[in-house]
Amino acid sequence: MQVRNVMTPDPVTVRVDSPVSEAAGLLRKYHIGGLPVMDGDRVAGIVTETDILSLLDVGDISDDLWLPSPLEVIEVPVREFINWEKTKRALTEIGNVEVRRVMSSPVVAIDEDADIADAAAQMLHEGIARLPVLRDGRLVGIVTRADIVRGIGMSSEEGS
Repeated sequence: MQVRNVMTPDPVTVRVDSPVSEAAGLLRKYHIGGLPVMDGDRVAGIVTETDILSLLDVGDISDDLWLPSPLEVIEVPVREFINWEKTKRALTEIGNVEVRRVMSSPVVAIDEDADIADAAAQMLHEGIARLPVLRDGRLVGIVTRADIVRGIGMSSEEGS
């Protein structure tokens, strides 16, 4: 079975100069985990949820148990409010970062005529969950691990 038989045609894309907030909005709106990133009509990279999450510097989590004193009970809400304000500012700054700064590049892609077994092998080898699908170097679709599993299921049903 070929990749073209299981891919999603005309995938949702984002431009290299788009803000990360736009890419995150598209991921959320379409319930997908990654987007091809376009530079004109060329696939320049791919941006995933993981790429966006990598912008968040969560720091180290402390193993120390902390119990507040009576005076700190009053102070904690104030401190948490200040931390939330810092977090909101950081998220706004992250949202304005251009997608080109967080995308994975060069893009790992596959031709629409390739066999799904080749696509699966490429995903496993690269440790990725989706591949942009190309026809003559142009984006025509996207194939995910779930698409390949579905394709394997379809071919086993046909064989029964």
